[in-house]
Amino acid sequence: MTEKRIILEMGSGNDLYGGDYTKAACRAVQDALHHSSLVLLRSLGYDHLDMRVEVTIGVQAPEKVDTAAVAATLPRGRAEVKAVFGGLDVHDPEAGTTHIVATAAIAAFLPIEAGAWRLSAAAER
Repeated sequence: MTEKRIILEMGSGNDLYGGDYTKAACRAVQDALHHSSLVLLRSLGYDHLDMRVEVTIGVQAPEKVDTAAVAATLPRGRAEVKAVFGGLDVHDPEAGTTHIVATAAIAAFLPIEAGAWRLSAAAER
């Protein structure tokens, strides 16, 4: 059985006043999750624990993201979270603050037997 990506969602989140990269990352993940519904798991008889969820967080200071805390926000699957350089830091010199903007990409994978699914004739046209 090979793993196939069944979904890819993106989101963004921020922490405007706390300078907290983890909070911004968690908000980006929640934004991405609110764009999707994985009803196919139940419809096709998959246990959500069969699903591997790969999360990539983009922020200006990846070392400041608590990846375990981000993984704990995911409601389904087996989470793997990594933080990479990306996102934005928006400095406000008048207030002396930095606004953190994080981006998230969430990919979900299921083990699927080769040939288990195929396009209908109508979809192949």
